[in-house]
Amino acid sequence: VRLTYREKVPVATMKEVIRTVLQDHLADQKYDGNRANELAGEMANIIRERLKELPYKRFKFLVQVLVGERREQGVRMGCRCFWDSNTDNHASETYVNDYVFAAASAYAVYIY
Repeated sequence: VRLTYREKVPVATMKEVIRTVLQDHLADQKYDGNRANELAGEMANIIRERLKELPYKRFKFLVQVLVGERREQGVRMGCRCFWDSNTDNHASETYVNDYVFAAASAYAVYIY
């Protein structure tokens, strides 16, 4: 299967959804280690639901969100998966304020 450009989920649209959710939930937020896991799960669910509202019904959306305390350290994330570059897509965004950082990735996987 080879999708046209208009049939694939646009990366820019996915990035905008992710960016909006991260900014809305983390603006002026201080890090709370007891709530970080819950907050990451909430944001992942919201991002996934908003992506599902897009007019791309033959895609399954997977979302991963990492929330951590900002302490001038570095963080690297990686992911490996089986991929069909003709149909699937991926977008990532990060958010940083004075107290917290977040990294979110969303995957649009075509359902055959």
